[in-house]
Amino acid sequence: MPPFDAAVIGSGSFGSWIAYTLAQRGFRVALTDAHGPGNARASSGGETRIIRMSYGASAIYSRMSRESLDHWKRVFAESDEELFIESGALLTARSGSDHLNQCVATLTRLNIRHERLKLVELKRRFPQFRFAAGTAGIFEPDSGVLLARRAVACVAAAAVRLGATQFNMRVTPKMARYQIPAKRYIFACGPWLPTLFPKELGKLIFPTRQEIVFFGVPGGDAQFRSPQMPAWVDFDGGVYTVPDIENRGFKIGIDTHGPPINPETDPRVISISAIRRARTKVAQYFPALSKAPVVESRVCCYENSWNGDFLIDQLSENVWIAGGGSGHGFKHGPAVGRYVADLLENRIEPEPHFTLANKKTKQSRGVY
Repeated sequence: MPPFDAAVIGSGSFGSWIAYTLAQRGFRVALTDAHGPGNARASSGGETRIIRMSYGASAIYSRMSRESLDHWKRVFAESDEELFIESGALLTARSGSDHLNQCVATLTRLNIRHERLKLVELKRRFPQFRFAAGTAGIFEPDSGVLLARRAVACVAAAAVRLGATQFNMRVTPKMARYQIPAKRYIFACGPWLPTLFPKELGKLIFPTRQEIVFFGVPGGDAQFRSPQMPAWVDFDGGVYTVPDIENRGFKIGIDTHGPPINPETDPRVISISAIRRARTKVAQYFPALSKAPVVESRVCCYENSWNGDFLIDQLSENVWIAGGGSGHGFKHGPAVGRYVADLLENRIEPEPHFTLANKKTKQSRGVY
C-alpha cells in the first residue's frame, strides 16, 4: 500500500489548503513544492492579496470568498498569527454599470454586508481618491487584505501539524509515483501546469507577467494606510490598490493581462514602462501621491483560464488538477480545498464552471 492517500504537488494557496483539508479529514497527505510555500516565483507569492465578495452575477465566487474568509481567519487564530487586515474593500465603476448592479444583487441575495455609494458619498468617505464624474461604488466593510506569502506558509504549517508530510522537491507527472508513492495526485502548480501537462493544458492555461509597483507614502500621513484607506478595485479602469501595510508602500497593479511568462526561468525585473503606467494611474486617482517615490516593485504571475473560471478536474484515474486561478484565485484557497476534498470523497458532483470540458483555447475574460 502506498504510504500516502494523496500527494499534493504545489504549495500555493490552492495546494496548501487542499493538503490542510485532506489532512483534517484523516487522509495521509504529502505536500510538496519545488521552491517552497509562497515562493517568489509563485502566483501565491508576494506581500498582499485583496479578499472581496463582489463578483457581479458570479454568485459561486461570492459564496466561495465568504466561506474562505471565515476559514482564513480561523487558521490564523489557531496559529496565533494576524495575517488578515480588515481594511474593507471598495469596488467602483461607472454609475449604472451592469456589473456593479449585478454585484449589489448578488451580495443582497447572499446576505453579505455591503453599502452602495453614490459619487458624493464616495468623495466624502474617501477624500484621498480623485473619482471620475459618474463613478459609483460598493463598500464591503468585512473584506480587506491577506498577507499572502505568510498566509500560505501558515496554512502549510497547519497542514503539517494535522499530520501532512512536507517535501521540497520538483515532482513531475511521469515520475510522481516513484518520487512520492500515493493513491492519488493533485497537481496545484499554478503557472507550471501547462509545462507539466503540455498535451492536456498547454493551450488552456495562459501564464502572464503582471508588474506591481509600491509607492512611498508621506511620513505620518495615515490616509493611505488602513483603516482610512480600503483595498480598492476599479472594474472599469482595470486597476487595483492595496493600502500601505507594514510600511511596505502603497501598492498598485494594473489588472490587464500581461505578456506570456515562463514562471521557472524568466527574470522578475520590472520594466520602466510599467513604472510609468503605474505612476500615471496614481496621479490620475491619488493626486497626493503623484510625486511619491517608488519604494518597491515586483513581477507577479497570473495563470489564466480562457474566461477566469478555475480549472479543477480529474485528468486520469489517479491524477487531478487544481489551477486556473486567473489573478483572483488566492482568496478562494479554503473553498477550493473543501471542494477538492469533497470530490475525492464523492460527496458532490463536479461544478461545470470548473471542468476541463468548460475550457476553451481562445481567451475571453468573463470573471472579474
